[in-house]
Amino acid sequence: MGLRTIKMPDIGEGVAEAEIVEWHVGVGDLVQEDQPVAAVMTDKATVEIPTPVAGQVVALGGAVGDVLPVGSELIRIDAPGLPDSSPAPPPKGVAKAAAGARDARPAEAVAAAASRPAADEEPAARSDRTAPSPPAAARAAPRGAPRPPGEKPLASPAVRLKAREAGVDLRFVPGTGPAGRVTHDDLDAFIAHPPDAPGKGGGRARNMAVETVKIVGMRRRIAQAMAESSRRVAHFSYVEEVDVTALEELRAALNARATAERPRLTVLPFLMLAIVKAVADFPEVNAHFDDDNDLLTTYGAVHLGIATQTPAGLMVPVVRHVETLGLNEASREMRRVSEAARHGTALREELTGSTITLTSLGALGGIVSTPIVNRPEVAIVGVNRIVVKPIWRDGAFTPRKTMNLSSSFDHRVIDGHGAASFIQRVRALVEAPASLFIED
Repeated sequence: MGLRTIKMPDIGEGVAEAEIVEWHVGVGDLVQEDQPVAAVMTDKATVEIPTPVAGQVVALGGAVGDVLPVGSELIRIDAPGLPDSSPAPPPKGVAKAAAGARDARPAEAVAAAASRPAADEEPAARSDRTAPSPPAAARAAPRGAPRPPGEKPLASPAVRLKAREAGVDLRFVPGTGPAGRVTHDDLDAFIAHPPDAPGKGGGRARNMAVETVKIVGMRRRIAQAMAESSRRVAHFSYVEEVDVTALEELRAALNARATAERPRLTVLPFLMLAIVKAVADFPEVNAHFDDDNDLLTTYGAVHLGIATQTPAGLMVPVVRHVETLGLNEASREMRRVSEAARHGTALREELTGSTITLTSLGALGGIVSTPIVNRPEVAIVGVNRIVVKPIWRDGAFTPRKTMNLSSSFDHRVIDGHGAASFIQRVRALVEAPASLFIED
């Protein structure tokens, strides 16, 4: 045997370790030279690691979620004809733990894998399609008892996503691939000729599916950041109702003249301008608090974080120097950085350095929310959905469009009066939208 050990490479820029977020291969798989075998995440980016040799995978250096230092063993491959570069056997139990690593991938990694073009699919997914198909009679109507409880079926991420979309429990799909792996052909045959549901009699079949997903990669980093912020920040939330009738009339008039150069506007660009003006009166909310050294740093520049939902989880791309932007410029820049975050193309500087954050759930905005401060910032402005309500004005009820601002502050450095005054200033600007365009 010509055992070849592939080590965690030096990805550069001072990176000393990386987290395994996805295995593309498992023990026993055959790999080709330059084939990606793993995806690893640093605090800067997610990187695909290829193998420099062809051969059979003998051992994996860790499971999904493990953090490996640069230079440690990542994968071991039996490369016939090459000299043995692995003087010692793999650590006891590592190969066994890593063999099932592919099936512990987080849901976002599966979704991301399925969204890639066909040329970029995992080798495992391609091998499923190219494997010899069983005889038609064997595939026509597969029948099989469910796997024992706790035994997870082997399948590529693409197969798992396809099964989830079709509402198929892979435990009931007989696999014809290596080690009982469920292939695309197996799943297609099962969907075309589904067996009778177990326990079918007079009622619906029981759903005994249980799935355990290890939180890794971006999802784990988000969880750690949220937990740290919740633990260390003394959150104080303040909710204010805002009449946006005039703003909505202005927005509708502007959108009626929308062009390719001046696309349609949402409410958020108006709020971006309102925050800039309000920050000028209350600079203490546009700040970072270093609680390790008891230092509060306020900023003249408004680098506005835009909380954005992405396939990998919640990210906060940054629109820099909003104080220099007009309405349409703010809208275009917000759209640009948000799309970059969703597509995974945002640069590091576009995801760091915000001084205050704006968050919105859009149509799902609800009535009230309690956003978590994006530490080390000290304030976050939350937007809820717009509703029509009867408002008492001039001696009568009249229908008005209203929206709640649900905002949170770090009570260690922002008092309740200061927080309420800041939001009241934002409210005044939004309710009289013409004031957003008046130079002070």
